[in-house]
Amino acid sequence: MDAKLIFSERLRNLRNSRGLSQKTVAEAMGITETGYQNYEVGRRLPTFEKLLAICDALDCSADYLLGRTDKP
Repeated sequence: MDAKLIFSERLRNLRNSRGLSQKTVAEAMGITETGYQNYEVGRRLPTFEKLLAICDALDCSADYLLGRTDKP
């Protein structure tokens, strides 16, 4: 499976499992909701700094979001 697809699917599924809105995660990251939506639909990949912000906001590891482990 394509790494970009794995990232966007895991990002969306994890956010939903945490009961968070896209707006809430975007605000926690300091970006716009549209900017965050671009990650979930696979239009863009985050910078290293934004990847770390996503991990902090969703309390998960980068390895999980990147498909390197199945443990969030």
